[in-house]
Amino acid sequence: MRLGEKIRYLREVEGTLRGLGRDLSQQETTRLIQKELKKSISQSYLSQIESGARPHLTNSTRLLLARFFKVHPGYLVDDPEGFQNELISDVGALEDKLDLWLVSGAERFRRDPELHHALLAVARHSDSRLCLVLLGEILENPGLAERLMEVLKPAHKAGRRS
Repeated sequence: MRLGEKIRYLREVEGTLRGLGRDLSQQETTRLIQKELKKSISQSYLSQIESGARPHLTNSTRLLLARFFKVHPGYLVDDPEGFQNELISDVGALEDKLDLWLVSGAERFRRDPELHHALLAVARHSDSRLCLVLLGEILENPGLAERLMEVLKPAHKAGRRS
């Protein structure tokens, strides 16, 4: 994946995580960086990065974008030819990959508000892996999911379960 594609993808994910239901625009991204990190990057520079006109970032820009998007600075480079991101072994990178997968899934189920919200909630949690492992344990105990749902959401319709 090229650097510009990664930045566009991160804007998409960030917009979803912020509850916008759409990509952050380049302008919104630059405004939020200024507001949240008290640093600036111009919209035109971001556009040049995404278009490939500027294929490399300065170190300060790489660190700024990595902080804003909450990714490792090493992510913000072009992947080498033939690179397979499925072979990630670092636990932190695996957690990030899981969160991105959950956000992507949430977008696919946007028409089911409860499922959409649940997937985003897991992705936002600091340990989404733990959330999914816990869900697995709940489901291994017969009747526990149904009992928990009755307690947590008494008005929940039993027919919504798969």
